[in-house]
Amino acid sequence: MFLCMFTLPPSRPLTLPSAAEALPGRAAPILSPSALNPLTGRPVVGPHPERLARLLCGMGCFWGAERLFWRAPGVAATAVGYAGGRTPNPTYEEVCGGRTGHAEVVEVWFDPAQARLNELLRRFWENHDPTQGMRQGNDVGTQYRSVLYWSDEGQRAALEESRDAFARALSSTARHGAEGAAVTTELAPAPPLYYAEERHQQYLHKNPNGYCGLRGTGLSCAGQG
Repeated sequence: MFLCMFTLPPSRPLTLPSAAEALPGRAAPILSPSALNPLTGRPVVGPHPERLARLLCGMGCFWGAERLFWRAPGVAATAVGYAGGRTPNPTYEEVCGGRTGHAEVVEVWFDPAQARLNELLRRFWENHDPTQGMRQGNDVGTQYRSVLYWSDEGQRAALEESRDAFARALSSTARHGAEGAAVTTELAPAPPLYYAEERHQQYLHKNPNGYCGLRGTGLSCAGQG
């Protein structure tokens, strides 16, 4: 059984690797293009219908995060992978080792006619703690950082607006605990996505009792956007 709870030794720095420190990776993708999504029966890597829009986000361990989104109305397909780092086509073990710079992410394909982007972003903000830097709860390491990657300028504006709305909610309530907590979510243009190994795709569909580390702050984004 593969546990998505890899804890980095205290002596390992929780910082992204430099180009010189990053692993070289490989040319070939880790996931076979013939791998199928058991929920849709279609290839994990697509192609996807042109009517669909794409959201790429990371909120800690990607197992529970993927399930959170595949259950959302209007979502047509999801996949998990590694993004935001330096190493091409990394393995799970390499990402967990802290020398690739990647975050564990979920690729969400949704129909804008059926699902509002703001509703998907509400799920993102409410179901993890975007103030923890390079960790989510007991899951510690650079791969567990909170990230949002935009596909175009319109999406960029929506992501930034949602971040600012959550930051305002955070600053106006004492329910979160420590005063002055700041949003550490990384926002950037969508980088290359390297699909994770087949065993990680739709993991909690294959292993319903598997580990899910999603924990929110208790803050609500209802009515935002």
